[in-house]
Amino acid sequence: MGKLDFVRSYNSLVSALRRSRDNRSAMERAVGGNFDAIGFLERELLIQYGLQPDHYLIDVGCGSGRLAKALSSHLTGRYLGTDVVPDLIDHARRITNRPDWRFEVTGGMDIPERDGDADMICFFSIFTHLLQEQAYRYLCEAKRVVKPDGKIIFSFLEFRIHDQWVVFQKYLDDSSESSPLVMFTERDAIDAWARHIGLTVERYIDGNRPHIPIPHAISFDDGTTVSGKARLGPIGQSVCVLRQS
Repeated sequence: MGKLDFVRSYNSLVSALRRSRDNRSAMERAVGGNFDAIGFLERELLIQYGLQPDHYLIDVGCGSGRLAKALSSHLTGRYLGTDVVPDLIDHARRITNRPDWRFEVTGGMDIPERDGDADMICFFSIFTHLLQEQAYRYLCEAKRVVKPDGKIIFSFLEFRIHDQWVVFQKYLDDSSESSPLVMFTERDAIDAWARHIGLTVERYIDGNRPHIPIPHAISFDDGTTVSGKARLGPIGQSVCVLRQS
C-alpha cells in the first residue's frame, strides 16, 4: 500500500516525528512547518473569500490545529475540524481551547455533518496528498454538506506553476515508501470535477502570485519577516474557490 494509503502513511509519519522530536515540534512539523505564519495566511485567505465571524466552517484535514489556532480569536461561529490522525486532533483541540468547537477523527473521505449545514469548507494541503478519485469523492461530500451559495476552498499543486516543481523533485528523491503521496492536479481536471458534481469554479489563484493582504508583520521559521505593507502569496500552493451552484 505504502504511499497510496494516506491514513496509514500519515499515522506512521506522525509516530516517527514523535519519536525524534518533542511533542510540540512534532505536531507542528507534521503539517509542514511555519505553523503560525501559514495558519495566519490561511485564515486571511478564507476571510478574503467570504468567511464571516458568525459562519460555520468545516476544516477538512485540520491536522494539529494550524488554521484552528489562528481562527480561534476571530471565528465566533461553529467549527468542525477533521483528520485521520488522532494525535493531531488531540493537539488541535488542546491548543485551540475552544470547547464549543468540534474536532473529530475520521476514517477517510467522509465529513460527519448533515446536508447543507456549513457556510464554508476548506481543504488546505489535502488534495496534494490524495489520488484524484479520492479528492473527487471528498468534493462530493463537501457539495452535500455546504449551504446553497456556500464556498469550498482548497489548495493544490500544478505543473503550470514552475515554482512548484521543487515539490515534485523532492518527492522523486524520497525513496521512503512510508512518506505521504504527493499529487499534482491540473485545472482541466478540477473543471471536470466541478461540472460533474454541480459546483461553480469561482476563481483560481496562482500559487506564486502574491494576493493575500496582511495587516501586520509575520515571521517564518527561517527568520524571514514580511511586513504588513506587503502582499504575500499564501501557502506556496495554488488555490481554487468553488461555489455551491
